[in-house]
Amino acid sequence: MKITRIETYAVGAGWKNLLFVEVYTDTGLIGLGEGTLNGFIRTTEAAIRELQQFVIGQDPTQVQRIAARMMESVSLDAGHIHRTAVAAIEVACWDILGQYLGVPIWQLLGGRVRESVLAYANGWYRTERTAEHFVAAADKVVAAGFHALKLDPFGNAQGFIERDELQLAYDIVASIRARYPRLRILIDVHARFAEAEAIRAAEKLAPLDLYWWEEPTTREREAPANAVAHRSPIRVATGEMFDTVSQFYTLAVGGGVNIFQPEPMSLGGLLPTVAVANLARAHGSWIAPHQSGGPVATALCLQLAACVPNFLIQENFDYFNEAWTRDLVSWTPSLNPHNGHFSLPTAPGLGVTLNREVVAQHPYDPEAFLNIHVPHWEKRLGADRV
Repeated sequence: MKITRIETYAVGAGWKNLLFVEVYTDTGLIGLGEGTLNGFIRTTEAAIRELQQFVIGQDPTQVQRIAARMMESVSLDAGHIHRTAVAAIEVACWDILGQYLGVPIWQLLGGRVRESVLAYANGWYRTERTAEHFVAAADKVVAAGFHALKLDPFGNAQGFIERDELQLAYDIVASIRARYPRLRILIDVHARFAEAEAIRAAEKLAPLDLYWWEEPTTREREAPANAVAHRSPIRVATGEMFDTVSQFYTLAVGGGVNIFQPEPMSLGGLLPTVAVANLARAHGSWIAPHQSGGPVATALCLQLAACVPNFLIQENFDYFNEAWTRDLVSWTPSLNPHNGHFSLPTAPGLGVTLNREVVAQHPYDPEAFLNIHVPHWEKRLGADRV
């Protein structure tokens, strides 16, 4: 079997763009992947086009060989965008391999260790930044069946946050906690605070029984996250912006962080993410993959959830994106309202196919990206629409 061509599809999905990739073969099998990277959809698409010369004509069932060719056949490592482009093709090759053998990807990695996985909602608070509005939005999340949700209540504070703004953030979270005493509430700081401020804010919100404190400080180095974790009264989670497995090793050595958040697309695909899971397991830690892309990336994360023993919880935007985005693919997970768990894919390969008719109806939108440094970003309306 040989790869004959690669097709890319940039989709405007409201407040963000999505990038899907199909890898075609001479047998008729088509593999599906995703390369969504906020603000860099066309750039990633171009990277895929430049890397395809190392892929066309290759056997897609030799997944590791193809991934290595894309990473090593150029003299420089182009970081995040490079690995996102590699990931899109790597996942599509896994999809082809699973289809060829007639089994889901999780079966290729040793089989299933669970029947479902706990999910948490994100992107649900597309509203005014007040306690009243956030509680009303949270009502819809709970009504949908989620038992966990994540939010960033800090407005567009950067570095340090004024006392009244921190109090408003506290009031927003406290109102949700008062309404739902047993709900898992996760806080995303989006890497915006200085170390001391991340600890100050964590101490303020700690009495609200929070599940985790995500990306509390700079993304430039792993050490500050460890420094915060050693002093934070809330457990720290981080790693979504890491684009190498070695960064997670550095994080592990620093201690204090026991929730690793690999983003499969940023790392180069499925196998690097499994490597992080194994590293975390040796460290006595868990993974909770970041996933702010589309439904194809969701399917990939759920393949991992099926077979990774130390898989904690899965992020999901899909339920709160534009409703039509769920029609982009042939399968989306069901949510069990009794336990807040997602179902897992069972079809061969990745378990989903792309609906090209829906793709064609929603072209790329250059204004569709998230900027958390502008007022009212919470509404997720895209650039200059807030």
